[in-house]
Amino acid sequence: MTPSLEQPRPPSRRSPLREGAVMAGLLALVVLGLAGAVSATGWAEARAQVAKLAPWQVGLLLLLSLANYAARGLRWHLFARHIGLGLGLRANLRHFLGGFAMAVTPGRLGELVRMRWIARETGVAFERAAPLLLVDRASDLAAMAVLTGAAVLASGLRIAGGGPVLALALLAAVLATRPRLLAALARLGHRATGRFGRLFARLRRAARALAPFASGGVLLRGSVLALFGWLAEGLAFFLLLHWMGAGVSAATAIAIFLFATLAGGLTGAPGGLGGAEAAMVALLSLEGVPLAVSVPATVLIRLTTLWFAIAIGAAVFPVAERHSRRISDALD
Repeated sequence: MTPSLEQPRPPSRRSPLREGAVMAGLLALVVLGLAGAVSATGWAEARAQVAKLAPWQVGLLLLLSLANYAARGLRWHLFARHIGLGLGLRANLRHFLGGFAMAVTPGRLGELVRMRWIARETGVAFERAAPLLLVDRASDLAAMAVLTGAAVLASGLRIAGGGPVLALALLAAVLATRPRLLAALARLGHRATGRFGRLFARLRRAARALAPFASGGVLLRGSVLALFGWLAEGLAFFLLLHWMGAGVSAATAIAIFLFATLAGGLTGAPGGLGGAEAAMVALLSLEGVPLAVSVPATVLIRLTTLWFAIAIGAAVFPVAERHSRRISDALD
């Protein structure tokens, strides 16, 4: 999901039943849309494309996704140490990976449950640990914006409306890595317009939260880790398309994967569900990739990235929950 620069807030009291119904409906729409696209070209052709993949190739896709999670998990550890949470690498990786279990739940519950584990194990209040969530999003945004822009330029890919989206993403990345500039622009914007007080207040809070990361190059190092992580998944998409016979260059595949991920996040749907898949299929079609290839490729890359992360999170979540409870009981 595309990161935003809004300061994280404690969980609200929205009905879990309603959120579950929304999530189920969204998943159903995604499945129906992809199934309809496959039906338009024939299930036999789609199955034939998937059958081209050997087990070792699927394994390589999963390894590249693991490289992404490992790089971003190390970044989480780097940021957690920077604000003095006092947690080791194992604990920080446990929190980071366990949060993936709720990657497609509304309200960023995966991020909030990480804060709960941190609070149990360290006694640190939500307000002190919340900047960790914000800088994690900002670092992802900076890495994805730079990498997407470079891939688009290298590939010559033309995306309708892509210029403004990339420009906004790059601008947000610059602001996210320069808290003083973000705070100054928020003040100037409010004085110049006299409106949107809530928006500018959120930007000022975001700038204050990012301020501890502005020195020492920690945000730059974290963004470099994120860049390599997202590059690994972009390369996985290229390899998948290559194995399925699509004549798409590495730069084009990386640009499509990352732009679709950003576009999916702009929809506000958890995990970019629906938007990312639609953007991927549409952009591949513009590059001359038939639906018999683009649809199964999109399904497979989402299975080996987003849903693989959720599976890892589901395995780690009970361990992290049990461990945090045990430490909390010991501290009490």
